[in-house]
Amino acid sequence: MSEPTEYVVVLLVEQALSDLDARQVRSLHEAVEEPVVYHVLLPVDDAAARVEASLGSLSGGELLATPGMPMRDIDLDAVEEDCRDRSLAALAASVAALERAGATVADTALLAGSPVDELEKRATAVEAREAIVLTAPHVVADLLRLDWASKARRKLGIPVLHLLEHETFDEQAGSSEGNTGM
Repeated sequence: MSEPTEYVVVLLVEQALSDLDARQVRSLHEAVEEPVVYHVLLPVDDAAARVEASLGSLSGGELLATPGMPMRDIDLDAVEEDCRDRSLAALAASVAALERAGATVADTALLAGSPVDELEKRATAVEAREAIVLTAPHVVADLLRLDWASKARRKLGIPVLHLLEHETFDEQAGSSEGNTGM
């Protein structure tokens, strides 16, 4: 008798999954006869972009009032380490939520490169049967089909489902999200 094949799903998440997210993901595969395993990917924040965004929130007067804005005093390594620590915590929380929902997590990875390129590499490497992208709503990117799920659909030869994090399926039903496609 041969070993049952696994139904492999790659999850690309933008932030820590809630218990609701994990239950919904798991519910999508309840009828699958093979053992279902999940590979969870989460991008690490870019420290430089985080500092730039923080500085962007300062008003012009605050910048002008501080001669020679102390950019050199910002410890990018510390910010980068903080970003990595937060991402590791979000990844661990996602795995815990999935496991509480009864899911089997095969592996996880923090992503430093393009999330969609990394999703493509992982999906190919593990012979994924589908990919699920869980993000917060990004209205402009979604509208212009520049969001991760739309990009992944153009690259992958497997179904890609886009779900909104922290929203029930009913809350998502009225939006353009949650549709599958290749």
